[in-house]
Amino acid sequence: MSLIDRIEECRRWRRPGYWAFIIADKALGWVAQGFAQRLAEFPKVFQVGPGRVELAGDLKDYASRSAAVAEVLGRFNDEGLIKGWRNEPYPVGLDFYSPPLLQMERAAVPLFGVRAYGVHLNGFTGQGRDLKLWVAKRSRTKQTAPGKLDHLVAGGQPLGLSLVDNLVKECAEEAGMSAALARTSRPAGFVSYVTERVEGLRNDICFAFDIDLPAEFRPKNIDGEIEEFYLWPIEQVRERLMATDDFKFNVALVNIDFLVRRGYLSPDEPGYVDIVEGLRL
Repeated sequence: MSLIDRIEECRRWRRPGYWAFIIADKALGWVAQGFAQRLAEFPKVFQVGPGRVELAGDLKDYASRSAAVAEVLGRFNDEGLIKGWRNEPYPVGLDFYSPPLLQMERAAVPLFGVRAYGVHLNGFTGQGRDLKLWVAKRSRTKQTAPGKLDHLVAGGQPLGLSLVDNLVKECAEEAGMSAALARTSRPAGFVSYVTERVEGLRNDICFAFDIDLPAEFRPKNIDGEIEEFYLWPIEQVRERLMATDDFKFNVALVNIDFLVRRGYLSPDEPGYVDIVEGLRL
């Protein structure tokens, strides 16, 4: 196993098995052909044809699109088709900076392969060879990746919050961190990927933040989503990434990006170029 294996885990999908998901003549995602046939049962909302699933043309604004899609998704949820329903609306649009064209239940987003966003916080202490990274172990009752290793703080990006405000909220819920301390975090780029998962097609951008924490800081989970925290030497993090798939798939990607940015991976190492290129689509 290797870091390249972690990269490849985020590159597993076959485009021929999917049809384009289109809103207002814009391709925003990818729908598996089997799910497309289910959507065809609702022709007033979805127009399904070879190679494409298009939102009906008379749904012309955010409110009407959101309401129509929500009604269909609610029926699917009643049938048990959508796992892990959260009552958490996510924006669906051309990109992070454009006004969303509709909102959609978070658990349904991978079924449409539309772009979703999240925040990931690399919490560390020390520098150089003495740097240590906080690692969280996810609760075994989590809907996704139960028991996997995670960041100190990470979370999806919902409607109505800026990235920083969302990060502050997640820091309070997941690590018991004060808003003042959380706001010392600094943006550190992003990773992106498209990959098939149990829940559907994950088409995500993970915005990374770094925070240099006081040596006396000790995280305390508030929302019950984390079982335990560890403070590991950075070499231990690297070894675990290389030898196992213990880290949640996208957390592994953000951690590898941290290793690259901080100089813990050398350009002389075999596979370096492939690793760096593989962190973003």
